[in-house]
Amino acid sequence: MASSARKIQSGIQVVLAIVIVVLGYVLYTSIVEPYAKVERAKQVTEDTRARMGNVRTAMIMYEREHDRFVTSLDSLVLWLRADSLVMANADSVFGTSVILDSLLYSPRTGNLFTLQVNDTSNVNIYLLLDPDSNDSIGSLIADITLLNASSWE
Repeated sequence: MASSARKIQSGIQVVLAIVIVVLGYVLYTSIVEPYAKVERAKQVTEDTRARMGNVRTAMIMYEREHDRFVTSLDSLVLWLRADSLVMANADSVFGTSVILDSLLYSPRTGNLFTLQVNDTSNVNIYLLLDPDSNDSIGSLIADITLLNASSWE
């Protein structure tokens, strides 16, 4: 009788040990997975803002050379491809290597950034928008202090 009680006790201890391990794993994943999602979202936001900053840098270079902002993002990429001096020094101009084929697209979903240009006032202004968030650079308000200003800085 004592040996069967001992077997039952040992069986219960094994089952409880397995339950503890399973619950520990569930607890671990319930903490780690949401944190990993938040970290991925932060990284995508940083990547998007860096890419928008690269577009801003290219637009400033274009504006300095042509005394106006480019009217479409496709024209900006065509200008960058044609300007061998910019592309030869891309690492020093943009701070990182730039892939022109993906420059105009949001890393979040791959949607094209939106550009609105207003050159009818005394101040040439533009608004670059990320379609997947509230991030923007510039403004359509004719205020020189908002020119090239990003919404997150």
